[in-house]
Amino acid sequence: MKRIAIYHLETLLWIARLGTFRAAAERLNTTQPAISARVREIEEQLGIAIFRREGRNMVLTARGRRLVQECEPLWAGFEKALLTASGFEGASGVVRIGSGEIAAASCLPGFVHAIEQDLPGVTLELELDLTARMFQQLLGGTIDLAFLAGPVASPGIRTTPIGSVGLVWAASARTAAAGGFANALPVWSIPDLSPLHGVTMETLEANRVTPRSIGTCNNVRTLIDIVTGGGGAAVLPEPMVRPLLEAGVLAEVLPAPARKIRFEVAIRNTESDPLVLELFRRASELRIDGTPD
Repeated sequence: MKRIAIYHLETLLWIARLGTFRAAAERLNTTQPAISARVREIEEQLGIAIFRREGRNMVLTARGRRLVQECEPLWAGFEKALLTASGFEGASGVVRIGSGEIAAASCLPGFVHAIEQDLPGVTLELELDLTARMFQQLLGGTIDLAFLAGPVASPGIRTTPIGSVGLVWAASARTAAAGGFANALPVWSIPDLSPLHGVTMETLEANRVTPRSIGTCNNVRTLIDIVTGGGGAAVLPEPMVRPLLEAGVLAEVLPAPARKIRFEVAIRNTESDPLVLELFRRASELRIDGTPD
């Protein structure tokens, strides 16, 4: 029987998933030399080459690929058995989560608080970004779970809907009182990779509005500040501007778009880490802004 330890298998699987020794070292909270040493130990014990270098990445050999394919379900089963036995109370590790601003302002804080309470050994690393970039990060393994503006369709991604958010065309109360789009207003939007941008362009055309200009910013909070300060109009998530509308700081300047922004929680279709799967199960029970499916 070859003397291969559990941490050897864990190391092997993370290198295979992330593509580099450095990424595996960061994931496993160790150093790149330690990862290299573990790989040498595995290869010496088995008498085979598991990886070969291609540029900056480490690529599995044919025998290494077969080893990973056979070990991955065994490793996942082992982890799941231990975590299930403890009711996930002893769960530990780092889970990287990507989210857009709308989800971050709605359901994400409660989700994070619940994880901190129920799974104190789990560290969450949160990153706010646009859906298009998070989609690529998820496929590339640099994040584990993402809250995406959907719908998202890909054979590499597994998703569950968590509701939808209504939108409003808003401007400052002073801009609205001065006639709104009866004047040539500038329009602000998230860049064109966002569903919010698509709604902006669709509704401008539907309402036969020609803006003075269309500026872009990849931060919804900044868009709200620009519009509140009298810098034009924008399509904005209703939950994020509701207090400003109720206080009379902002006002609607066009009919609310019929189209809502759907949200989905997503993981890789091949995800086998039981901790990530448990967080995906919990996230799938969320409802963004209390909106039903």
